[in-house]
Amino acid sequence: MWSKILAKIIGTANERYLKKIRPIVEKINALEPEVEKLTNEQLRAKTDEFKMRLADGETLDDLLPEAFAVVREASRRTTGMRHFDVQLIGGIVLHQGKIAEMKTGEGKTLVATLPLYLNALTGKGCHLVTVNDYLAKRDTVWMGPIYHLLGLTVGVIQHEASFLYDPTYKNPDPRLARLRPCTRKEAYLADITYGTNNEFGFDYLRDNMKYDLSECVQRGHYYAIVDEVDSILIDEARTPLIISGPSEETVQKYYDADAVARRLVKGVDYEVDEKARTVALTESGIEKAERLFGCGNLYAPENMDLLHCLTQALVAHNLYKRDYHYIVKDGEVIIVDEFTGRQMPGRRWSDGLHQAIEAKEGVRIQAENQTLATITFQNYFRMYEKLAGMTGTAETEAEEFMKIYNLDVVVIPTHKPMIRVDHPDLVFRTAEEKWNAVIEEIKECYQRGQPVLVGTVSIENSEMLSRRLKKLGIPHNVLNAKPENAEREAEIVAQAGRKGAVTIATNMAGRGTDILLGGNPEFLAKEFLKKQEINPEEATPEQWRAAYEKAKAITEKEHEEVVRLGGLHIIGTERHEARRIDNQLRGRSGRQGDPGSSRFYLSLEDDLMRIFAGPRVKAIMDRLGGWPYGEPIESKMVTRAIERAQKAVEAHNFAIRKHLLEYDDVMNKQRETIYGLRRQLLEETDQRDYILSLAEDLLEDLLQQYLSDEVSPSEWDFNGLKIELRHIYGFDLEAEVPDYEQLGREELKELIWPKLKAKYEEKEVLLGREAMRYYERIIMLNIVDAQWKDHLLVLDHLKEGIGLRGYAQRDPLVEYKKEAFALFEAMLDRIDRETIRFLWNLQVTAEAAPRERLERRRRPQRVQYVHASVSATASARGEPEKPRTIRHEGPKIGPNDPCPCGSGRKYKKCHGVG
Repeated sequence: MWSKILAKIIGTANERYLKKIRPIVEKINALEPEVEKLTNEQLRAKTDEFKMRLADGETLDDLLPEAFAVVREASRRTTGMRHFDVQLIGGIVLHQGKIAEMKTGEGKTLVATLPLYLNALTGKGCHLVTVNDYLAKRDTVWMGPIYHLLGLTVGVIQHEASFLYDPTYKNPDPRLARLRPCTRKEAYLADITYGTNNEFGFDYLRDNMKYDLSECVQRGHYYAIVDEVDSILIDEARTPLIISGPSEETVQKYYDADAVARRLVKGVDYEVDEKARTVALTESGIEKAERLFGCGNLYAPENMDLLHCLTQALVAHNLYKRDYHYIVKDGEVIIVDEFTGRQMPGRRWSDGLHQAIEAKEGVRIQAENQTLATITFQNYFRMYEKLAGMTGTAETEAEEFMKIYNLDVVVIPTHKPMIRVDHPDLVFRTAEEKWNAVIEEIKECYQRGQPVLVGTVSIENSEMLSRRLKKLGIPHNVLNAKPENAEREAEIVAQAGRKGAVTIATNMAGRGTDILLGGNPEFLAKEFLKKQEINPEEATPEQWRAAYEKAKAITEKEHEEVVRLGGLHIIGTERHEARRIDNQLRGRSGRQGDPGSSRFYLSLEDDLMRIFAGPRVKAIMDRLGGWPYGEPIESKMVTRAIERAQKAVEAHNFAIRKHLLEYDDVMNKQRETIYGLRRQLLEETDQRDYILSLAEDLLEDLLQQYLSDEVSPSEWDFNGLKIELRHIYGFDLEAEVPDYEQLGREELKELIWPKLKAKYEEKEVLLGREAMRYYERIIMLNIVDAQWKDHLLVLDHLKEGIGLRGYAQRDPLVEYKKEAFALFEAMLDRIDRETIRFLWNLQVTAEAAPRERLERRRRPQRVQYVHASVSATASARGEPEKPRTIRHEGPKIGPNDPCPCGSGRKYKKCHGVG
């Protein structure tokens, strides 16, 4: 209460912050007349001037007013768009490393050009992170002319390609107009690089699997602006990126588990907790499963894998719905993002869940894979020196942004006042009553010509609604994760504001295209040209002008009519777990001062109501007595009960994400150490002194271990020492030091070490200094990668079972940290031992194999992108990359020949793998 009174007197923190940066906006505006007088060449020269001033000691903050004024003028000249004052405020907020909450239609794409230009002046590279390839490409082409006029280069990375913006380049593919193909490294070397969160993250992981510095594509993490920041840093936070390789496990166990799961009875053999999204077998279920499997005790150690597969099969059958959580296409199970409604081909749920769903759907089961490299978005984006974000809805998650990412949220005022009317929710007893009311509302809007956008939570609901509208003869567009609709997304959204338009969408998050009342003239002009069989990208200026003027006349007339009818009406057919997603749907209406309205239709049978808010709302309805069929409740008390339920779910999900981060932070520190070691090996080509020092230290450790001070010399384990010296160094103690048993530890070291060092130097002479350095680096990188891969698997197993420590009154996180650290230290020891063993046992042949043959990489056969699973620590995996053909010159090595690297193993088991 007191905080509200205080806010009224001195303003909220947000208002005080905005007041503080107003003078900067006034400075930018004061420079406008002066900047307008500059020629294009003088405007371009400003970039060089700013760079020189930075070099002379000025800061980016010093340059900000002038730099923003220059970008505003460049934008006005190239795109016809001039930044409003509120957009300048947004740019300042982003430059300061905060999150700018800007409503739909306020021009976030244009706002980003201001801080991107300013921060790119440092020459360190800036990244603009979007949610999909389409938006990354669109924004590069759209904003490219601004940067080009100012002399900055712009790159864009796509899933399987990369480009540089070049206004003179004629790409044969009209969708890639003005985008010149380039290497991924060139795209990252551009001053500004656009791309998706997935591509930035995967490129980071791939760079840390490279064997040559010249092959690494990224050049550091200086400044990033994350578009749709809530979607990427909150919704995707539990989604690790994983690069994985195939394992050798059989898939038969998933078929067996599915067959047993189908014979178990819900409520008798197992219980389902929808709130916690878990399944638990009952006593009778355990007995029945043991009988059906014919395996004896299901909880015996040898049957734990079977139990896990059965649990995942029950989860697949009870908690994952087809056309809601996933679709089946071309014999594959494809995940559907619950936040955006988009398909996510290539992503796979982890921990056997995806295989369980494949068994449930009767499609071919793909084997699980072993992780080679992984990182969460939380830890990837925390690597940037400066991070900022933009979204239409962040305020509800402000606490999480601050606690996890140390990011403030600033709500940017709208350019024009918001006049959208948000009506109270209507709550019905049954889903059937709700859908009847929704259809009636759509019918009324359609009959009076008011455009309507209907948000559904699943593909199943959108298709059911579509079928019912078809029966009524109401024309409409459907926007969901099905491929036939996904490609037309931008066109459908662009025309959703036309008179009489009815659009059904599974979710509007991240769609990236504004809904203009009356329709979008540019998209309509393209349609006219296509009907005349003219490619819009190849149309002459006259053809484009004629089509655009015709389209503009139609959209302007319709705009006036739609405004008179009340603007775009939003119908929500179910509340989402996060209020933010509901706000995103609402935010599609009422852009830039347009009229609009919204209403949510709910029923007690909706998932959120049934699982979280049901008892409260049902009690309210029961108090109202015999409520007639089809009549809704419109009550603030009901709306508050729903909001409380949403807040509870948001808090629960935040706790899960925070919990995941605490565990991932342990691995993150280890990952930084390993990747730091790899980088050192790539950058410092001469590791000779380090290796000799390592070999000497290891010898010291072995002598201390087997000839310990703690026992008398008569009890020293010379036999163990002999075995280790032969195994690690290929050194025969009896032959080289016959009287070893009569010598003390220090005397032995003084005799053994010079011989070991000489052995190493002989190899160096035979191979040549350069070749020896190359072998050292490749062998060490191979060992680091192999050990890290195995360590990740061990950590996965540790994480799965660590929760049980809670039953012994021990904190699972503390236990995990302790054990993970011990495992990591053991892995580092193994890396040292294996490095010395490989190098000292290196077989030098008279004719060295060509360098090209030795550069075969241990490449993952599958690159997989992960999606959050049922459990807090779950992940997901993806689809194969195309294998790369590596051509070799010189004599062919047979698969059973010794590997030229000198490991002593057969070529097919060493560098011939792949």
